[in-house]
Amino acid sequence: MSPTFYPDPPAPPEPEREPEAPVMPPAEPESEYESPFENGGRRRPVAYRGSTNDPVFGYLIAIALSVGLTPLIADNADLRYAVLWLVMAGFGVLSWLMGSSARIGQETPENLAWGVAFGLIIGVPLLMVGGGLLGETVGRLFPNMGQGSVLAFLVFVIPLAETLFFRGVLQETRAFWMVGLLSSLWSALVFFPLLDVGRFPAVAAVIGTSLVMMNMIYSYVRQRNGLAAAWVCQIVVNLVVLFLPLFA
Repeated sequence: MSPTFYPDPPAPPEPEREPEAPVMPPAEPESEYESPFENGGRRRPVAYRGSTNDPVFGYLIAIALSVGLTPLIADNADLRYAVLWLVMAGFGVLSWLMGSSARIGQETPENLAWGVAFGLIIGVPLLMVGGGLLGETVGRLFPNMGQGSVLAFLVFVIPLAETLFFRGVLQETRAFWMVGLLSSLWSALVFFPLLDVGRFPAVAAVIGTSLVMMNMIYSYVRQRNGLAAAWVCQIVVNLVVLFLPLFA
Protein backbone atom coordinates (compact mmCIF):
# COMPACT_ATOMS: atom_id res chain seq x y z
CA MET A 1 0.00 0.00 0.00
CA SER A 2 1.51 3.25 -1.05
CA PRO A 3 1.88 6.08 1.51
CA THR A 4 -0.53 8.96 1.32
CA PHE A 5 0.96 12.47 1.09
CA TYR A 6 -0.98 15.36 2.43
CA PRO A 7 -0.19 18.91 1.22
CA ASP A 8 1.41 21.27 3.67
CA PRO A 9 -1.02 23.73 5.22
CA PRO A 10 -0.81 27.24 3.76
CA ALA A 11 1.48 29.64 5.61
CA PRO A 12 -0.39 32.26 7.64
CA PRO A 13 -0.47 35.66 5.98
CA GLU A 14 2.14 38.15 7.20
CA PRO A 15 0.71 41.02 9.24
CA GLU A 16 0.47 44.27 7.36
CA ARG A 17 3.13 46.75 8.32
CA GLU A 18 2.18 50.32 9.00
CA PRO A 19 3.80 52.71 6.58
CA GLU A 20 6.82 54.34 8.11
CA ALA A 21 6.60 58.08 8.67
CA PRO A 22 8.88 60.00 6.37
CA VAL A 23 12.03 61.17 8.05
CA MET A 24 12.07 64.97 8.07
CA PRO A 25 15.38 66.77 7.95
CA PRO A 26 16.29 68.52 11.19
CA ALA A 27 14.79 71.97 11.44
CA GLU A 28 17.27 74.77 11.12
CA PRO A 29 17.47 77.25 13.98
CA GLU A 30 15.14 80.15 13.50
CA SER A 31 18.00 82.60 13.79
CA GLU A 32 19.65 81.09 10.69
CA TYR A 33 16.55 81.48 8.53
CA GLU A 34 16.94 84.18 5.97
CA SER A 35 13.79 85.73 4.62
CA PRO A 36 13.79 86.69 0.96
CA PHE A 37 12.19 89.95 2.05
CA GLU A 38 13.94 92.70 3.97
CA ASN A 39 13.07 92.67 7.67
CA GLY A 40 11.13 89.41 7.30
CA GLY A 41 8.57 90.96 4.98
CA ARG A 42 7.60 93.64 7.50
CA ARG A 43 7.89 97.27 6.56
CA ARG A 44 10.33 99.29 8.56
CA PRO A 45 9.21 102.62 10.04
CA VAL A 46 9.94 105.54 7.79
CA ALA A 47 12.87 107.65 8.98
CA TYR A 48 12.42 111.25 7.94
CA ARG A 49 15.51 112.97 6.68
CA GLY A 50 15.01 115.90 9.04
CA SER A 51 14.92 113.63 12.09
CA THR A 52 18.58 112.76 11.67
CA ASN A 53 19.80 116.35 11.60
CA ASP A 54 21.95 117.58 14.45
CA PRO A 55 19.85 119.84 16.72
CA VAL A 56 22.95 121.96 17.40
CA PHE A 57 22.17 123.68 14.08
CA GLY A 58 18.91 124.97 15.53
CA TYR A 59 20.72 125.99 18.69
CA LEU A 60 23.22 128.06 16.71
CA ILE A 61 20.38 129.79 14.84
CA ALA A 62 18.70 130.67 18.13
CA ILE A 63 22.00 132.01 19.50
CA ALA A 64 22.55 134.13 16.39
CA LEU A 65 19.03 135.55 16.66
CA SER A 66 19.46 136.41 20.33
CA VAL A 67 22.47 138.54 19.39
CA GLY A 68 21.08 139.92 16.14
CA LEU A 69 17.81 141.10 17.70
CA THR A 70 19.55 143.03 20.48
CA PRO A 71 18.67 146.43 18.91
CA LEU A 72 15.00 145.68 19.65
CA ILE A 73 15.63 145.82 23.39
CA ALA A 74 15.20 149.58 23.67
CA ASP A 75 11.62 149.75 22.43
CA ASN A 76 10.41 146.20 21.75
CA ALA A 77 11.91 143.82 24.28
CA ASP A 78 8.72 141.77 24.31
CA LEU A 79 8.87 141.35 20.52
CA ARG A 80 12.47 140.13 20.79
CA TYR A 81 11.44 137.59 23.42
CA ALA A 82 8.49 136.41 21.36
CA VAL A 83 10.59 135.87 18.21
CA LEU A 84 13.39 134.07 20.05
CA TRP A 85 11.20 131.61 21.91
CA LEU A 86 8.91 131.16 18.91
CA VAL A 87 11.90 130.01 16.83
CA MET A 88 13.05 127.69 19.61
CA ALA A 89 9.56 126.26 20.06
CA GLY A 90 9.33 125.78 16.29
CA PHE A 91 12.47 123.64 16.26
CA GLY A 92 11.11 121.62 19.17
CA VAL A 93 7.72 121.02 17.52
CA LEU A 94 9.31 120.02 14.19
CA SER A 95 11.57 117.54 15.96
CA TRP A 96 8.55 116.15 17.80
CA LEU A 97 6.64 115.71 14.54
CA MET A 98 9.61 114.04 12.84
CA GLY A 99 10.16 111.63 15.69
CA SER A 100 13.56 112.78 16.98
CA SER A 101 12.27 114.40 20.16
CA ALA A 102 11.41 112.87 23.51
CA ARG A 103 7.76 112.06 24.09
CA ILE A 104 5.60 112.86 27.08
CA GLY A 105 3.92 109.60 27.96
CA GLN A 106 1.34 108.90 30.62
CA GLU A 107 3.08 110.63 33.48
CA THR A 108 2.63 109.44 37.03
CA PRO A 109 1.58 111.90 39.75
CA GLU A 110 4.79 110.98 41.57
CA ASN A 111 7.00 112.29 38.76
CA LEU A 112 5.01 115.51 38.48
CA ALA A 113 5.21 115.93 42.26
CA TRP A 114 8.99 115.57 42.07
CA GLY A 115 9.03 118.32 39.43
CA VAL A 116 7.15 120.64 41.79
CA ALA A 117 9.40 119.64 44.71
CA PHE A 118 12.64 120.35 42.84
CA GLY A 119 11.22 123.66 41.67
CA LEU A 120 10.46 124.71 45.25
CA ILE A 121 13.83 123.43 46.49
CA ILE A 122 15.72 125.76 44.19
CA GLY A 123 13.21 128.62 43.97
CA VAL A 124 12.29 129.27 47.60
CA PRO A 125 15.89 129.77 48.87
CA LEU A 126 16.62 132.15 45.99
CA LEU A 127 13.50 134.14 46.83
CA MET A 128 14.35 134.28 50.54
CA VAL A 129 17.97 135.34 50.01
CA GLY A 130 17.62 137.76 47.11
CA GLY A 131 14.02 138.93 47.11
CA GLY A 132 14.89 142.63 46.67
CA LEU A 133 17.48 141.95 43.99
CA LEU A 134 15.08 139.65 42.14
CA GLY A 135 12.37 142.31 42.10
CA GLU A 136 14.73 144.83 40.49
CA THR A 137 16.01 142.18 38.08
CA VAL A 138 12.52 141.24 36.92
CA GLY A 139 11.77 144.90 36.25
CA ARG A 140 14.82 145.10 33.98
CA LEU A 141 14.14 141.77 32.25
CA PHE A 142 10.52 142.62 31.39
CA PRO A 143 10.48 146.39 30.84
CA ASN A 144 7.17 148.11 30.16
CA MET A 145 5.24 144.84 30.44
CA GLY A 146 2.11 144.30 32.47
CA GLN A 147 1.82 141.53 35.00
CA GLY A 148 -0.38 139.53 32.65
CA SER A 149 2.23 139.61 29.87
CA VAL A 150 5.01 138.64 32.28
CA LEU A 151 2.89 135.76 33.61
CA ALA A 152 2.21 134.51 30.08
CA PHE A 153 5.92 134.49 29.26
CA LEU A 154 6.88 132.77 32.51
CA VAL A 155 4.20 130.07 32.49
CA PHE A 156 3.57 129.35 28.81
CA VAL A 157 6.14 130.76 26.39
CA ILE A 158 9.50 130.21 28.09
CA PRO A 159 8.94 126.77 29.71
CA LEU A 160 7.26 125.33 26.62
CA ALA A 161 9.95 126.45 24.16
CA GLU A 162 12.95 125.59 26.30
CA THR A 163 11.56 122.25 27.49
CA LEU A 164 10.71 121.10 23.98
CA PHE A 165 14.08 122.12 22.55
CA PHE A 166 16.67 121.64 25.30
CA ARG A 167 15.19 118.81 27.35
CA GLY A 168 13.17 117.25 24.52
CA VAL A 169 15.59 117.42 21.59
CA LEU A 170 19.15 118.12 22.76
CA GLN A 171 19.01 115.87 25.80
CA GLU A 172 18.00 112.88 23.68
CA THR A 173 21.61 112.60 22.48
CA ARG A 174 23.63 114.53 25.06
CA ALA A 175 24.39 114.33 28.77
CA PHE A 176 22.19 116.34 31.09
CA TRP A 177 25.09 118.49 32.35
CA MET A 178 26.02 119.48 28.79
CA VAL A 179 22.43 120.46 28.06
CA GLY A 180 22.41 122.44 31.31
CA LEU A 181 25.47 124.40 30.21
CA LEU A 182 24.12 125.04 26.69
CA SER A 183 20.79 126.27 28.02
CA SER A 184 22.60 128.47 30.57
CA LEU A 185 24.61 130.09 27.77
CA TRP A 186 21.38 130.70 25.88
CA SER A 187 19.73 132.29 28.94
CA ALA A 188 22.73 134.55 29.50
CA LEU A 189 22.71 135.79 25.89
CA VAL A 190 18.97 136.44 26.05
CA PHE A 191 18.79 138.15 29.45
CA PHE A 192 22.14 139.81 30.08
CA PRO A 193 21.75 142.54 27.42
CA LEU A 194 18.82 143.86 29.47
CA LEU A 195 20.93 144.01 32.64
CA ASP A 196 23.61 146.61 33.21
CA VAL A 197 26.27 143.96 33.81
CA GLY A 198 29.09 146.42 33.16
CA ARG A 199 28.16 148.57 36.14
CA PHE A 200 27.19 145.70 38.43
CA PRO A 201 29.48 142.73 37.70
CA ALA A 202 28.78 141.16 41.09
CA VAL A 203 25.05 141.14 40.38
CA ALA A 204 25.72 139.61 36.97
CA ALA A 205 27.81 136.89 38.60
CA VAL A 206 25.03 136.06 41.06
CA ILE A 207 22.38 135.95 38.34
CA GLY A 208 24.62 133.91 36.06
CA THR A 209 25.26 131.36 38.81
CA SER A 210 21.53 131.15 39.49
CA LEU A 211 20.82 130.54 35.81
CA VAL A 212 23.34 127.69 35.71
CA MET A 213 21.83 126.13 38.85
CA MET A 214 18.30 126.34 37.50
CA ASN A 215 19.12 124.92 34.07
CA MET A 216 21.10 122.09 35.61
CA ILE A 217 18.13 121.23 37.81
CA TYR A 218 15.76 121.23 34.82
CA SER A 219 18.02 118.84 32.90
CA TYR A 220 18.50 116.61 35.94
CA VAL A 221 14.74 116.40 36.55
CA ARG A 222 14.24 115.55 32.88
CA GLN A 223 16.68 112.65 33.21
CA ARG A 224 15.32 111.49 36.57
CA ASN A 225 11.57 112.01 36.27
CA GLY A 226 10.79 112.69 32.63
CA LEU A 227 10.02 115.56 30.30
CA ALA A 228 6.72 116.64 31.86
CA ALA A 229 8.33 116.86 35.31
CA ALA A 230 11.07 119.13 33.93
CA TRP A 231 8.40 121.31 32.34
CA VAL A 232 6.50 121.62 35.61
CA CYS A 233 9.76 122.29 37.49
CA GLN A 234 10.61 125.26 35.27
CA ILE A 235 7.11 126.71 35.62
CA VAL A 236 7.37 126.52 39.42
CA VAL A 237 10.81 128.16 39.46
CA ASN A 238 9.65 130.95 37.14
CA LEU A 239 6.65 131.68 39.34
CA VAL A 240 8.66 131.71 42.58
CA VAL A 241 11.79 133.47 41.38
CA LEU A 242 10.51 135.81 38.67
CA PHE A 243 6.81 136.44 39.28
CA LEU A 244 6.36 136.63 43.06
CA PRO A 245 9.07 139.35 43.39
CA LEU A 246 6.80 141.66 41.36
CA PHE A 247 4.55 141.90 44.44
CA ALA A 248 7.35 142.40 46.97
